Amino acid sequence: MGEFPKEIVPLPQEFYEQSTLELAKALLGCLLVKETDLGTAAGYIVETEAYIGPSDRAAHSYNNRRSARTEVMFHRSGLAYTYLMHTHCLFNVVSGGEEKPEAILVRAIEPSDGIELMKTRREIQDLDKLTNGPGKLTKSLGVTMADYGSSLTSPPLYIAKGYFPESISIGKRIGIDNAGEAKDYLWRFWITNNKFVSRHQKSEYVINRND
Repeated sequence: MGEFPKEIVPLPQEFYEQSTLELAKALLGCLLVKETDLGTAAGYIVETEAYIGPSDRAAHSYNNRRSARTEVMFHRSGLAYTYLMHTHCLFNVVSGGEEKPEAILVRAIEPSDGIELMKTRREIQDLDKLTNGPGKLTKSLGVTMADYGSSLTSPPLYIAKGYFPESISIGKRIGIDNAGEAKDYLWRFWITNNKFVSRHQKSEYVINRND
């Protein structure tokens, strides 16, 4: 297995200053990288979900709920928001700016580097099922609760430039049926027809970016 390319560098802070919905789309195709003592693993982000508190009933920060878990969401954009759900660590990108508790859940990535390390961590060989879910991707990359609050503009956990998706599909978020009207917000974004997307690809509409 070759060395991780030296030209891969973190995106600057300015990248994270976009509005949450724009950033959720801009993250698609970007490279999510985690460096550990065991090696470096990385994958292209292929699916995201935006959570825009305090008016978003599906957001942890709904009604400006501020707790030890949500504290990082009130800080500057471009930080890592990790939390546990059913023993799985999930990874989010803080967005919205200070005192505007918003974040973007990364739901799936397409493996690109350190794939054998990912397979060892997940104890599976099936590439298609390695990172097609928010808990799967964090275990594959080695993202843990220790990454909470870390800056995504520098190692060991960072996001780098990847590729520009030709088509983005947009639909409802997943697993938030008890979120009132928020369950119908079209705040889930994915690279159209990418096989690593976590769940169904039923979209409300598609953006063809080369038109």
